[in-house]
Parts: sequence; C-alpha cells; structure tokens
Amino acid sequence: MEQAILVGLITPTQPEERTNEYLDELAFLADTRHITPVKRFVQRVPNPDINTYVGSGKIVEIRDYIKAHQEDPDGPIDLVIFDDELSPRQLRNIERDLNWRDNPKDRCEIRVMDRTILILEIFLQRAQTSYAKTQVEMAHLQYMLPRLTRMWTHLDRQRGGGGTNRGTGETQIEADRRIIGNRIALLREDLKRIDRQMATQRQNRGKMVRVALVGYTNVGKSTLMNLLSKSEVFAENKLFATLDTTVRKMTIDNLPLLLSDTVGFIRKLPHNLVESFKSTLDEVREADILVHVVDISHPNFEEQYHVVEQTIHDICNEDKPTVVVFNKIDAFTYTPKDEDDLTPIRKENLSLQDLQTIWKERLGDNCLWISAIEKENIEQLKSLLYDRVKAIHIQRYPYNDFLF
Repeated sequence: MEQAILVGLITPTQPEERTNEYLDELAFLADTRHITPVKRFVQRVPNPDINTYVGSGKIVEIRDYIKAHQEDPDGPIDLVIFDDELSPRQLRNIERDLNWRDNPKDRCEIRVMDRTILILEIFLQRAQTSYAKTQVEMAHLQYMLPRLTRMWTHLDRQRGGGGTNRGTGETQIEADRRIIGNRIALLREDLKRIDRQMATQRQNRGKMVRVALVGYTNVGKSTLMNLLSKSEVFAENKLFATLDTTVRKMTIDNLPLLLSDTVGFIRKLPHNLVESFKSTLDEVREADILVHVVDISHPNFEEQYHVVEQTIHDICNEDKPTVVVFNKIDAFTYTPKDEDDLTPIRKENLSLQDLQTIWKERLGDNCLWISAIEKENIEQLKSLLYDRVKAIHIQRYPYNDFLF
C-alpha cells in the first residue's frame, strides 16, 4: 500500500477540534483508497496561502520529514494529501517545492493530492455500472482540465522548430485540452440520454409512493435496504460502497411502495460529482418520503446530520416528509460523567437515553432508533413507514380504501 502524509489547516472558521475530525475522515477516505496515512501536519493560519495552501515554512517541514523517512522499513512516503481542494497554482507550487533533485541518487517523486481528487479516485475505483463510470469519468475530467499545465512544465523551456515561437509544451497542452474538452462534451451527451431514460423509467413506475434512503456515507443505508426489501444490495464498511441508485418494489402488509438506496453524502463533496450524479439525486428530489439514516455511534453524527439536511435542502428546495432513523445503536458507546466532576457535560458524556430525549424533543414522532445489523426495532420502523405511506396512498387513490 502507498503511504501518505495528511495536511490540514486550523483557521478562525475551522477550530482545531473540527480540523482533527476532518483529518480523521480524510484518513478513512485514504484507507478506502488503500492508502496508509503515516503522519499529519496541521498549521494555524488566518487563511489558506494562495500559493502553497500552508506557509512556506510548513512546506519545508513536510519535505524534511519525507527526506528523513526515505529509507523506512515500511517504505518511503508516496503521497501528500491536503484536506481541501487545491487550486491549479497551489498544486503546481506544492509539487515543485516537495520534489527535490539534490543529485541523481538523492531525488524524490512525491505525488500531491487534495480531498477532491481522492474522492474522485475512490469513485473511479468503485464504479461498477456503465452509468456510474460515465458519471465519474466526466467529473474526473472536469477536475483535471484546468490542472493540465502542471503535467507539461518540463517542456516549458523547449521551443518548436521551423521559425515558430510556440513551444512544444504549449502545443501539447492545447492538444490535451481539446481532447479532454471533446470527451467531456461526448460524456455530457451520454449522461443527458441516460437521464432521459431514467426519467422515463421513473414515470413508468406509475404513482406508487416512493421512499428514498438518504444519509452520510457509511451509515448503513444499504444494510437497511437489504433488510427492508429482502434484496442483495452490496454493503461494506467503507466509504461510498454504493454509487448506483437501487430501486426495489416492496410491500408492508398489503401496502406497496418503492424503496431506493442512494449514494452517500459527505462533507466538501466535489461540485462536479454533484452535477454528474444528477439522476441519482433526482431519486431524492422526486421521493414522497425521505428516510434519513444517521450513524448514532459516530462521534460527529450531529454534524453529519446537518451536512445531509443542508444537501437535501439544496437539492429539493422544499420540505419533504422525513423520518430520521438513528442506526447502529448496538455500536453506541459513551463515557459516563463522574458525579464529582463539576465541568460542563460534553457530548461524549451523553447516554443513548439522553440523546433519545433530546432528539425526541426536536423531531417528535419523526425519529426512530434501530440497529440494522442486529435487526432491532425494525418492526417499529416498518409500522412507522406503513402509516406515512398509507396517508399518501389514500390521498393519491381515494377510492382504494378497501386495501386497508
């Protein structure tokens, strides 16, 4: 496996605790991509440096660490991964500063990545269907297009022959841009065609009530999908195990409905991916009921909840009936507060019962606590869904009361 350094910033808008949380997630992303994080570098700055993201001194510190660990038994450092999207200028400057050429025997080839390209590579790795592969390829090319110049800097000083002033490097860049631009245009047309096909498929499903599972990545949506619909959707303890939307017809008692499993959301999700996965998001937009699955065992589940809620709001532009399902209660742990401890109660001191009381006050009857793995409270979830779907079904088919 490749070995990597992770780099993040502490800023006035992003305190140290949140930066550490983001780097924990970045480490999970790296592990999903089969990359081993071996070291973290964090710098406190007012704003990211427009040239190198972190300050020049921190770049030197990172380079010195890489040089000092070239002969490690586990292997040298291969990658430096930054927790935010880097501009083409930042990417070019960081690569220049981290790769040295002291002599032919003492040189380094370090690859620089940012959070966006790491997520894109995971999507490329996990895309299974032709539709998902098309979506990811387009997002990847859109990301790479403005960053092509860094691939041809070794030709900058070369000049073409025949009396022309144009360098071969410039010619190559323009040729690559033209090829990638044409490929993006072709992929965009393919996606429009597939979008139309999927829209027709959704129309052909009739007016059945649609329920969409949404949530942060790796919260157990696919496991819950398998449990409710008795299907075989791929589920794994990795980020973005599901890229393609899966739709299954199911019944609760005598009530039919359509249940869909969607791609998981994440903080700082690349904009190009959101655009490419339009049809996947259309399942959310056109659903009658949303089941927002939350991993209650995750220490930052509240922030994940708000990330998903904000994303749903951006997608739908309307308030949809939503049931919040707190999953993985079997994995929930907390640290009880000592009675003699007079410090304020922190979130890690709250018991499951405390959290149930807090969220019950916020959401009323729109929340439920389950374990998909242990099949705990699943019948309660089915009963809740039955009531919500039935109410919509009666409105849609007022003369079919005999079904109930």
